[in-house]
Amino acid sequence: MAHERILPTPEAEDLLDLVRGIADKELAPRAARDEEQGAFPRDVFRLLGRSGLLGLPYPADYGGGEQPYEVYLQVVEDLAARWLAVGLGLSVHTLSCFPVAAYGTEQQRAALLPDMLGGEQLGAYCLSEAQSGSDAAAMNTRARPADAGYAVEGAKAWITHGGVADYYTLFARTGEPGSGGRGISCLHVPADTPGVQADAPERKMGMAASPTAAVRFEQARVPADQRIGEEGQGFAIALAALDSGRLGIAACAVGVAQAALDEAVAYSRTRRQFGSAIGDFQGISFMLADMATGVEAARQLYLAAARRRDAGLAFGTQAAMAKLLATDTAMRVTTDAVQVLGGSGYTRDLPAERLMREAKVLQIVEGTNQVQRMVIGRDLARSADAGVLGD
Repeated sequence: MAHERILPTPEAEDLLDLVRGIADKELAPRAARDEEQGAFPRDVFRLLGRSGLLGLPYPADYGGGEQPYEVYLQVVEDLAARWLAVGLGLSVHTLSCFPVAAYGTEQQRAALLPDMLGGEQLGAYCLSEAQSGSDAAAMNTRARPADAGYAVEGAKAWITHGGVADYYTLFARTGEPGSGGRGISCLHVPADTPGVQADAPERKMGMAASPTAAVRFEQARVPADQRIGEEGQGFAIALAALDSGRLGIAACAVGVAQAALDEAVAYSRTRRQFGSAIGDFQGISFMLADMATGVEAARQLYLAAARRRDAGLAFGTQAAMAKLLATDTAMRVTTDAVQVLGGSGYTRDLPAERLMREAKVLQIVEGTNQVQRMVIGRDLARSADAGVLGD
């Protein structure tokens, strides 16, 4: 990678060195092939778990790494730079662990987190539905009381790891229809629960190695002790998880953009036209300068938001800003990288076109960038009404 790290501790430096070694040895050599074949790298996630990388921001008492988000996100970035399916998969798994870690009982944490953080269990996060994507509070999946627990009926859409996850962190309506976010609860549902089934994976323009599928619940019975948090608390849990998840997507976007920038810079030094390296021409040099500036600005914004989170400060708006800037930057930088590589960039012989296809989804997942603008705009309005704008 072309950028210099500034890490808070020597331990963090050693951790990032370990991650780069795994990424270079285990991810980079197979990313293009497995994406071409649509092969899900379950073995990689087991390796990450056994290397202590699946639970970095969570408590050591349950097998986590107890690392600050500032460090965890840089791990996500480095993995995504080599293979987005793995970097994003780590982010989604971390998101799926959040409700148990933050809202679970002591018994639930002790029973569930060690395998979730150790790589034996891979998670998925079931919030979106076909008709309630950005408007998650309008979900229709129901969890009705039944046999000292719940009977779940409904379907979730666009679920990363759908069909390959070992458990689903599910948000379902336990209140009456029309109760909005107040009637939603969070359930931990093992994938082998009778009545739980995933559809065939979606046929996507990128990230073929990361299955995205609808997950259906047909009278799936979930014991009451697998509800996470209080009944009706689920929507608040989901929103709290998404604030952190958006930082994971921002880090993924910076990783993809950095990989594209590195590819473009390397090509610009070896490709010669009119007797000179094309990187010596102002048109290319200025394009690369703008790409590098955008990547670094996005990185610093997600790190600043992560430091707020680590300090216990409100960070939701900053997470939305980071996700917005980083993913828009990734789309622009990957597009420009293909342009720098010219005809070669449009072929599958080089990774630039794959990075461009992958970047697009990051503007959509964890809340579209239009939703991020809504979050930021509403915060500006609240601040102005309270007379604290600019504080």
